[in-house]
Amino acid sequence: MSNLPAAVLFDIDGTLVDSNYLHADAWHRAFTEAGLTVPTWRIHRSIGMDGSTLIRELCPGIDDDTADRVDELHSRFYKNDAGQLRLLPGAREILAHLDASGLRVVLATSAPADELAILRELLDSESVLYAVTGGEDVDTAKPDPTIVQIALDRAGTDADRAVFVGDSVWDVRACRRLGLPAIGVLSGGISRGELEEAGAAYCCDDVEALRHELDRSPLAGLL
Repeated sequence: MSNLPAAVLFDIDGTLVDSNYLHADAWHRAFTEAGLTVPTWRIHRSIGMDGSTLIRELCPGIDDDTADRVDELHSRFYKNDAGQLRLLPGAREILAHLDASGLRVVLATSAPADELAILRELLDSESVLYAVTGGEDVDTAKPDPTIVQIALDRAGTDADRAVFVGDSVWDVRACRRLGLPAIGVLSGGISRGELEEAGAAYCCDDVEALRHELDRSPLAGLL
């Protein structure tokens, strides 16, 4: 058995914080303000993807100046409405429980520094966090696996001694490229079938459900 420490890596948006629909609304308003028409359902299905990639996937051929404007508008609209953000059920509790169980708890996100500060303040769980990643750590977010690898490195472990918890197919695909087991939660609005097809090793409704199903999940082998 490996002597490396065991760790659990958490995505934040849609996994610990109920933020995906606020992001979708902010993106929709940003595209509209820039004179672009993008259906909200298409935006929602891209949440969790790298922002620059999201813009170019949804608006092929967009010029750089317009793309930069959309990105800036999204950030502005999101932060203006950040007071609407709420924790998802069990968010603080599962972090505290896993920390008390001896796992290294890492927030593995590429959220920009200003957005991440809002999310961390809402989580109010700094004492149980072993490490945190952020947007300044990478040029491209998920499904590029770099941010997940950085999270593993900061946890001081490898994919054989860790599990990732996230809500999007982009999370799962990034983990699959590293051989890291991923637990998919449905709280981001993506179906169980899509998460499983992307490669999720286990799925449940949200992190509150996961807290009560730990012994049936991939985390059981680390506890």
